[in-house]
Amino acid sequence: MGLFKEFKEDFTQAVDELVPGGDIPATGETKERAASSLAKDVDIAAEMEKVSSLFQEPSKAATPNVKPTAKQPAKQAAQAPIKKTTEEKPFQEEKKMAEEKKLDLGFGADVSDVQAPAETVATPKGEVTSEVTVITEGTVITGNIQSSGSIEVRGGINGDIDCNGKLMITGTLKGNSVSSEFVADNAKIEGEIKTDGTVRIALGSVVIGNISATSAVIAGAIKGDIDVPGPVVVDTSAVVMGNIKSRSVQLNNGAVIEGFISQSYAEVDVAKLFENR
Repeated sequence: MGLFKEFKEDFTQAVDELVPGGDIPATGETKERAASSLAKDVDIAAEMEKVSSLFQEPSKAATPNVKPTAKQPAKQAAQAPIKKTTEEKPFQEEKKMAEEKKLDLGFGADVSDVQAPAETVATPKGEVTSEVTVITEGTVITGNIQSSGSIEVRGGINGDIDCNGKLMITGTLKGNSVSSEFVADNAKIEGEIKTDGTVRIALGSVVIGNISATSAVIAGAIKGDIDVPGPVVVDTSAVVMGNIKSRSVQLNNGAVIEGFISQSYAEVDVAKLFENR
């Protein structure tokens, strides 16, 4: 208001100079007009001061400083779990439906959490694993044995043996055996031997039972028939009391055979050779 006050004083001084005091007496109407004019000047000055204050501090007028209240953080913190619960609600409903369906089907756990026990995982017949089961010396087992790997018997077995791998006997076996390969080294065996591979009966071994294999190498003593679609080698130290049926037979000097030898698996048709003779 300082600017308008100075203007008013200058204007009053100019009027006093034009109209000296006391020459024109002021009437009541003149006084009212002067008072009204002065009031208007005061109102205009106040409005101009407001406008001036707006231009002097535009940042405060445009962006009032609003201080955050203590209730706002609490409100936001209260809304966070509500929002999270809303988002997880569909998932919880689906999980509940899955659990109900699981109970209807008779399952007690999720598929991802279920692991088959080791004893229930069966190896398909014919698949050979790398495990080797060793029956140590001084150990005697009574009962049948089955393995997907190989078995080495250094002790004694009273029972049948069924293994997908190699069966090696250096002890005693009283029972039948099935394997992919059979080796007897200084062993005592009473039972039938069946294998998909080669049978090797080393020196010092005694076998009482029939043998079925694809090929055979005999250096020990055998009391039983030998049925082999492939070749059979009877070494010098071998003693065979039984029939040999194979494709070919190699008899080394000194071998003893008490039985018949038939090469019925040979590709030669012997009977046709003597027709029309």
